[in-house]
Amino acid sequence: MIPESVSPLEAKKRIEQGAVLIDIRDRAEYLREHIPNARSVPLSDIAAGKTVDGVEQQTVIFHCQSGMRTAQNAITLINAASPAPVLLMTGGINAWKSAQFPTNEDKKQPLPIMRQVQIVAGALILTGVVLGYTVNSGLFLLSGFVGAGLLFAGVSGWCGMAMLLSKMPWNRPAK
Repeated sequence: MIPESVSPLEAKKRIEQGAVLIDIRDRAEYLREHIPNARSVPLSDIAAGKTVDGVEQQTVIFHCQSGMRTAQNAITLINAASPAPVLLMTGGINAWKSAQFPTNEDKKQPLPIMRQVQIVAGALILTGVVLGYTVNSGLFLLSGFVGAGLLFAGVSGWCGMAMLLSKMPWNRPAK
């Protein structure tokens, strides 16, 4: 059974009528920016068996960044909120912001790890290409190495760069 999808406008109306909004993004993503009054219940916790408590009589609306995580995990989300009725907000927080609805943003919080990986990987690849053309063609190997690492991360689900970046001092939550 696939839950019904609702637009940000419909979600906003339902929240005003008592529906509970659940943000399934990682805790760091939630701390950096979230929809007011949304509860943070990361998908990783739900996948590990955590249920959404205190919503038995209310409609639960799940959202993520773009709507992909909620759509891909619809059955898991239904089970986590059972017996409450479940809706998925199309487009996630991106669509919410596109509809010009408010969010709570804390830029003191670190960027999500995957964005950091994209920034570092992109910078390393660009550096390898520039140095390969200007200094020594052997430096093209840097770009190849980073590309191979990204390929491995995509296939295996394990990203060494993400693990390394998560340990950096700037990734401690701001107080």
